Amino acid sequence: MIGLIFDMDGVIYRGNKPIDGTREVVNFLKERDIPFAFLTNNSTRNAQMYREKLLRMGIDVEEERIITSGYATARYLQTHFKEGPIFVIGGKGLQEEVVRMGWPVMGLEEARERWRDIKYVVVGLDPELTYEKLKYGTLAIRNGAKFIGTNPDTTYPSEEGLYPGAGSIIAALKASTDADPLIIGKPNEPAYEVVREKLGDVDEIWMVGDRLDTDIAFARRFGMKAIMVLTGVSTLKDVEKSEVKPDLILPSIKELLEYLKVKLEASE
Repeated sequence: MIGLIFDMDGVIYRGNKPIDGTREVVNFLKERDIPFAFLTNNSTRNAQMYREKLLRMGIDVEEERIITSGYATARYLQTHFKEGPIFVIGGKGLQEEVVRMGWPVMGLEEARERWRDIKYVVVGLDPELTYEKLKYGTLAIRNGAKFIGTNPDTTYPSEEGLYPGAGSIIAALKASTDADPLIIGKPNEPAYEVVREKLGDVDEIWMVGDRLDTDIAFARRFGMKAIMVLTGVSTLKDVEKSEVKPDLILPSIKELLEYLKVKLEASE
């Protein structure tokens, strides 16, 4: 049996606009009882918030199928580190995932007074980024706090074009601290551990994404079939220049439905 992993931004939608064909693909997978999960490096929302966003677009995906880099980050912290005060630079979704852990979380006001006590600086995409957040993140990391990034994406696709991503914020902190962050999201192993568990007992995994440096590299690293769509960040020119190559390139998720039908019929 195959299982599918879908990136979200640039694959399922751009901004608040769904990409044609998504509903049909999701419904087909549900009808055939084919395991699938949505795996996003965007940590600004949690699974519940993403489910609500998808429902507004007419796409019905259960909360338990949605995995964010914020969720994977919180899980990794709990599994691999000892409890300690956390300073979060990130959106509401990431903040909620970290708070749910039950560890002490410092807001900006408290960090101004107690930045020396911070043990972990967790960084994701922050739509409300300020210089002060970068300042206290820098001070804490230089003081020995562990530097953890949710994902390496330097940009993310919107209706207007490409916006700065979490990787851009991480790069600023890396430049100001000379410290290398631990990156949790695609294409790294912590994200794979979580999504592999979600898919259950499957023989083959297909990764459907729009970025060579995260989605396709992720597929290549962990032996998945790499399917790239052209509705997001990476282009055909990027593929030509890259050492990381997809197995299949499709114009959009819409064309995936026919490809799925042909492959499944051939295997029956």
